[in-house]
Amino acid sequence: MVPGEENQLVPKEIENAAEEPRVLCIIQDTTNSKTVNERITLNLPASTPVRKLFEDVANKVGYINGTFDLVWGNGINTADMAPLDHTSDKSLLDANFEPGKKNFLHLTDKDGEQPQILLEDSGSVDDSVHDRFIGPLPREGSVGSTSDYVSQSYSYSSILNKSETGYVGLVNQAMTCYLNSLLQTLFMTPEFRNALYKWEFEESEEDPVTSIPYQLQRLFVLLQTSKKRAIETTDVTRSFGWDSSEAWQQHDVQELCRVMFDALEQKWKQTEQADLINELYQGKLKDYVRCLECGYEGWRIDTYLDIPLVIRPYGSSQAFASVEEALHAFIQPEILDGPNQYFCERCKKKCDARKGLRFLHFPYLLTLQLKRFDFDYTTMHRIKLNDRMTFPEELDMSTFIDVEDETESCTDSGAENEGSCHSDQMSNDFSNDDGVDEGICLENNSGTEKISKPGLEKNSLIYELFSVMVHSGSAAGGHYYACIKSFSDEQWYSFNDQHVSKITQDDIKKTHGGSSGSRGYYSSAFASSTNAYMLIYRLKDPARNAKFLEVDEYPEHIKNLVQKERELEEQEKRQREIERNTCKIKLFCLHPVKQVMMENKLEVHKDKTLNEAVEMAYKMMDLEEVIPLDCCRLVKYDEFHDYLERSYEGEEDTPMGLLLGGVKSTYMFDLLLETRKPDQVFQSYKPGEVMVKVHVVDLKAESVAAPITVRAYLNQTVTEFKQLISKAIHLPAETMRIVLERCYNDLRLLSVPSKTLKAEGFFRSNKVFVESSETLDYQMAFTDSHLWKLLDRHANTIRLYVLLPEQSPGSYNKRTAYQKAGGDSGNVDDDCERVKGPVGSLKSVEAILEESTEKLKSLSLQQQQDGDNGDSSKSTETSDFENIESPLNERDSSASVDNRELEQHIQTSDPENFQSEERSDSDVNNDRSTSSVDSDILSSSHSSDTLCNADNAQIPLANGLDSHSITSSRRTKANEGKKETWDTAEEDSGTDSEYDESGKSRGEMQYMYFKAEPYAADEGSGEGHKWLMVHVDKRITLAAFKQHLEPFVGVLSSHFKVFRVYASNQEFESVRLNETLSSFSDDNKITIRLGRALKKGEYRVKVYQLLVNEQEPCKFLLDAVFAKGMTVRQSKEELIPQLREQCGLELSIDRFRLRKKTWKNPGTVFLDYHIYEEDINISSNWEVFLEVLDGVEKMKSMSQLAVLSRRWRPSEMKLDPFQEVVLESSSVDELRERLSEISGIPLEDIEFAKGRGTFPCDISVLDIHQDLDWNPKVSTLNVWPLYICDDGAVIFYRDKTEELMELTDEQRNELMKKESSRLQKTGHRVTYSPRKEKALKIYLDGAPNKDLTQD
Repeated sequence: MVPGEENQLVPKEIENAAEEPRVLCIIQDTTNSKTVNERITLNLPASTPVRKLFEDVANKVGYINGTFDLVWGNGINTADMAPLDHTSDKSLLDANFEPGKKNFLHLTDKDGEQPQILLEDSGSVDDSVHDRFIGPLPREGSVGSTSDYVSQSYSYSSILNKSETGYVGLVNQAMTCYLNSLLQTLFMTPEFRNALYKWEFEESEEDPVTSIPYQLQRLFVLLQTSKKRAIETTDVTRSFGWDSSEAWQQHDVQELCRVMFDALEQKWKQTEQADLINELYQGKLKDYVRCLECGYEGWRIDTYLDIPLVIRPYGSSQAFASVEEALHAFIQPEILDGPNQYFCERCKKKCDARKGLRFLHFPYLLTLQLKRFDFDYTTMHRIKLNDRMTFPEELDMSTFIDVEDETESCTDSGAENEGSCHSDQMSNDFSNDDGVDEGICLENNSGTEKISKPGLEKNSLIYELFSVMVHSGSAAGGHYYACIKSFSDEQWYSFNDQHVSKITQDDIKKTHGGSSGSRGYYSSAFASSTNAYMLIYRLKDPARNAKFLEVDEYPEHIKNLVQKERELEEQEKRQREIERNTCKIKLFCLHPVKQVMMENKLEVHKDKTLNEAVEMAYKMMDLEEVIPLDCCRLVKYDEFHDYLERSYEGEEDTPMGLLLGGVKSTYMFDLLLETRKPDQVFQSYKPGEVMVKVHVVDLKAESVAAPITVRAYLNQTVTEFKQLISKAIHLPAETMRIVLERCYNDLRLLSVPSKTLKAEGFFRSNKVFVESSETLDYQMAFTDSHLWKLLDRHANTIRLYVLLPEQSPGSYNKRTAYQKAGGDSGNVDDDCERVKGPVGSLKSVEAILEESTEKLKSLSLQQQQDGDNGDSSKSTETSDFENIESPLNERDSSASVDNRELEQHIQTSDPENFQSEERSDSDVNNDRSTSSVDSDILSSSHSSDTLCNADNAQIPLANGLDSHSITSSRRTKANEGKKETWDTAEEDSGTDSEYDESGKSRGEMQYMYFKAEPYAADEGSGEGHKWLMVHVDKRITLAAFKQHLEPFVGVLSSHFKVFRVYASNQEFESVRLNETLSSFSDDNKITIRLGRALKKGEYRVKVYQLLVNEQEPCKFLLDAVFAKGMTVRQSKEELIPQLREQCGLELSIDRFRLRKKTWKNPGTVFLDYHIYEEDINISSNWEVFLEVLDGVEKMKSMSQLAVLSRRWRPSEMKLDPFQEVVLESSSVDELRERLSEISGIPLEDIEFAKGRGTFPCDISVLDIHQDLDWNPKVSTLNVWPLYICDDGAVIFYRDKTEELMELTDEQRNELMKKESSRLQKTGHRVTYSPRKEKALKIYLDGAPNKDLTQD
């Protein structure tokens, strides 16, 4: 908040300077005197002397004037600038300050010494220079003579420095402003504070942590003696038994007052302070009823701690104007007549009577609660009444005391104050607080005590106001603070959490509330306003009015406590001083053995030398057993750019504070603990150099070497840079090609010799590739060269870990047989050598593939002949393994025939192996198969990196790169001249075919790098699992990637699925075949599962059974595949055998329906002629309900509406099962007619209501009769409040003539238990009542969880 211009005090010498130009000065504190440096802004007249500028800056930042310098900071090196003269009388204009512009200054150390912080004495502050404020969360006013403001940057010093008022604030934990207001009021009450100091804590009897009086003592001592601006209240709230969550609960300050007084009374039992609360705060009143016929009066004595005053009478549009008017209304009697007549004991009949309250005794400290919070029964919301209510500084209560003759009065029960209660019980007449009694209930043992004579009371009933607790906000929430008058100096102060400031009587008047005019009932109902909520007056009685204890008057135990707290504060101050002089900076180190970058935080005192810091970092990184200390050094490092900025040769004895540029909260750089081998020498890093990581490229081996670091200057030319690299890597500079990678995949050939590195785009840290060979590739255009292709591949290649399907026993045996036939694991060349030898049973990879191809051709021809012969037998496999017609006679496979036969065997004879356990709503692991088939064409250590022939010669690769899968190298020949398409050829948004429109394999369209090799699995992955480490170009499509994996999986790519594994081990199927792997990154994991992959236009669908009358109405059945263009009837036909085989459901096509599923809610009924994608939107991982019908399908048209009805029987307290009602329109009349038909209830007696929440819209039978919106006044179902526009809505109905069963308490409790158990099982709440506010409680034993049943 910027203080207003009108609140600023202007010196006389510039009083008439409004028209002169002003100078904007922005001063940045660059010293290390404070943990967080401030930035302040001053807007000064141009004629202000420089001397005055220094004084204003000193006042702002809290330094002693003359202990700091101001230097220019307008982009100029401050080290070269002379500081301004702090004694100069030159004007700012003469000192070269520019009016109308920003003038930047740096506040620096003076002569190498830090500025001295001004330690303020509360008694020496001039009241006239303190800016006053009132309201929530104000900022401290400025001290000075100019119109200026402090920047919004946070300053830690504002917490450390005590307020100019001399009082200490309280830190708001989160929403504890109500607590802070009450604590400050109690602290500023002399009688309470002095009594609290006289109580002595016995540590042997109680834990100090849970002792509320002791923690209040400590808090009051700190409030009185601390030098901080604000102190914490966490120790006090901990003694209440509160945890951190309580700090986020805002409560009523009057409620807290009652509860805390109750807790103190309990703690002070059998002590001198046992009756302190009653002595200070308790008053008495008489609750009476007087018969108007005979004059007989029955009465009883009540006690109170506060008086609740109504702001506005119920139903009235006019608020009370003042506290006095509200007090008169409080004791105004009411007439009991008509049905409210009073039964008179003397008349022995009901008579008209007068009922009211009379004050008999007022307490020493009078508390008035202004009941500003009310409840609006029209809107059913809490509201705050912001009406104006004045209150005097001195209140005469003598007019409210009872002066009637008591001679004919008697009590109702014969005892003077039997049944007496405090203000909380009295307040229940004005509020509906039916919760746990949180007030103070006491027994008065002085039952025979006589009431003081009215004449004696009247002589001393002048009260003076000393505390106003203010609420700012609305009924939904707000902020409390306190305005308190000090009895020491009669000055009013605002205690607003950590802010304490002086205020005036005018500020108090601002808390009276809204305007004084007439206001409507709903005026400001939800407005946010600031007004008084609780008032505390003290009786003006010189004999009783106490003063605060002086230090020398403290009891001995308080003196000891003051000394203890002072020592703790001094210790904390010393620790802060150490913290303020400690440099905290990120530290990195590349472990010399593990080659892993380690990170830590180095905390070193600014006076420690560099050598000492190196030793600290050496031990911090645990390098004692790894490398000698003299092989380590600290260098300046930029972790973001991975750049070594400079080394510190010759500065080993320099303090770290100087090397790092002082103690700062954050540094723009880091430190690296650099290591070397004993025979190496550290390289010198100079400021201004750039770091270049040089990767040497070998075109023949097609490899990129690990980087070598060199340092260069930005003004060097490319030619000079080549010579520098030539010396480092010993390659000729004449044929050297240098490629700069400026960002990801942005390769730039440095071809202009005279160009500087800066012009080429070099920065702090750079990455270049260097190649020096005499091949013809040097003469080609860069983008056509082998070098560019190799670098392009290097930039786009990622490493993936692929988990192959679990081995079945048959597959595992055949793999073992191949290994025995082929020998132990070895490299590809060894296998090729074996082919040439006379070993009879050994076969090369090529031979295996040729044999596989011939057998698969035969198998394919046989299948086609079977189809031509009309063989209509279908496989009994699951939905994931449908037989797909594929031209295998011309398409080669990467699997051996043995494995293909094994796959066929598993598919036809052992369908159970492919069925998984039933799954629920999760989209993870969408497939249902757990068994798999594996192919072992190569031994476990083989890589598909190269191919070999009988002559042991490598087959040349298509573009000279180093890897190609066997499958892709042979597929071109197998597919030559053959066009292949899927059943659906139209474009699809969900999945894509592995083939383009021409039938050409997408994997063939562009060659992408792929290299796979076996990978040693981690322990615990289980037997039968096999991992591949795959290096692949991430621009490859999923379809091509799957084709490359075929030889390792052992089945065609259309018969397995790819699942991406995320960090949480969740697996999601990748189905978009034409998308690339660009979203994958290094070391991602992939799981391969057997099962038919989706074709173009197909979607995997989860099918759930809808059981409307079961406890769990949603049951998972199976995964199915629906295709675009398929009708609902066709999908039902395909589901029938799957339901029979997998779920044991024998259904005919007309005895079940499919319908929309939204979460657990049934929706639109799908008709048989509906077409997916045309009439029904379908997407990946779609979900549908399958509902078994009791009879013939009634839904024939989309104009019909199917709702689920359920009858409520109030006389039996039960709900009937669901019945479906099919409507021809959305008419309410038709709904009533259909409900009348199925129930037999007369049409005129039908009442209905829409269910709430998710299906089945469960609700307790104890609540349904009154909680639902019965019989809405609408004519159609598709309007508010019903909004029934789709099938599946739940309708409850009842007979309005049926009476609700009357339950005994036992029956109700038993039914409540049953309903609670039932609804908890179904996951529904027992009621729909709004969340109740958490009750305010103080736990005397410090154990908030002692009784969980309360609350």
